[in-house]
Amino acid sequence: MQFEISREALIKPLQLVTGVVERRQTLPVLANVLLVLDNQQLSLTGTDLEVELVGRVAVENPAVGGEITVPARKLMDICKSLPDSATLKFELDDSKAVIRFGRSRFSLATLPAADFPSVDEAKGTLRFSVPQHLLKRMIDSTAFAMAQQDVRYYLNGLLMEVGTDYLRVVATDGHRLALHTEPLTLDNVGSKTQVIIPRKGILELSRLLADGGDEAVELVLGTNHIRATTQNFTFTSKLVDGKFPDYDRVLPKGGDKILVANRNDLRQALNRTAILSNEKFRGIRLMLAQNELKILANNPEQEEAEEIVSVEYNGAPLEIGFNVSYLVDVLGVLSTETVQLVLSDAHSSVLMHAGEDSGSRYVVMPMRL
Repeated sequence: MQFEISREALIKPLQLVTGVVERRQTLPVLANVLLVLDNQQLSLTGTDLEVELVGRVAVENPAVGGEITVPARKLMDICKSLPDSATLKFELDDSKAVIRFGRSRFSLATLPAADFPSVDEAKGTLRFSVPQHLLKRMIDSTAFAMAQQDVRYYLNGLLMEVGTDYLRVVATDGHRLALHTEPLTLDNVGSKTQVIIPRKGILELSRLLADGGDEAVELVLGTNHIRATTQNFTFTSKLVDGKFPDYDRVLPKGGDKILVANRNDLRQALNRTAILSNEKFRGIRLMLAQNELKILANNPEQEEAEEIVSVEYNGAPLEIGFNVSYLVDVLGVLSTETVQLVLSDAHSSVLMHAGEDSGSRYVVMPMRL
């Protein structure tokens, strides 16, 4: 195996793949990246047995094909340390991978490619394409509501639901829920299909989609895996085996108190009030009156904060408590100038969205203060 490649061409797929590799591994080969050179195309693969990522880059000069695994972090650090204009010469010498640049020479330990585990090639039951920027927006507008280490393991991920005329993603940690729906005409979808993608897989996929723009990403949903493929990478993740809660039952219906506020003004007021909230519970009190929202916070040190925000509100007076972090998270992912809060009473969840026609819906449960 022998090839030349510019640092600039190698470092991008290497960064993507190294992100999947865990620092602490039970199997030594999992700390490595698999390099496969075939027909002038270099593939780099990293995996932690849950998520697998393959990055691809073309090798321009004549090369000798082959496959080997090398330490991912060390190869990444070597590439980072070289000048931007560097061209690396890579070759195998006995059981070592030798990388040369000018008068620099690095010799890395290797492990056989045959030892590298691959995610099972499961047949997809459903295949469709979606613009990368659209999928990234859907993930980024909901992923913050995923649980982190909940014993209800099915909450530590994102639900993806595919219907004949829509694509929907839903995340919840039991205290709040984020949902985003996009109209999408899919010819080969019969009945509704749901899969739960684990937290790490979702965070990696969002990172990968960063520069996609209008280019499509092909998604394949199988019984145990989801696969996303573009020109530059193939991402595979195991799915969470479990039943996601019925999110439709959680969405508040029939709220008669509608508040419309400037999103940025409300977010800043909440952030300021949060400074003096209880550090553990993060509770704040909202007091609604005619065209006015008063935000109150206090803490065990008897410190208090009060903010008054002008809003559009014509309903009956209402006092309700929330975890301020949950409200700020929602306002952070919305990009519109205004936000709408729909409430029923002091004991019911609030429904937040950017407008009736927006694809996103957010539910936050109230707190007792």
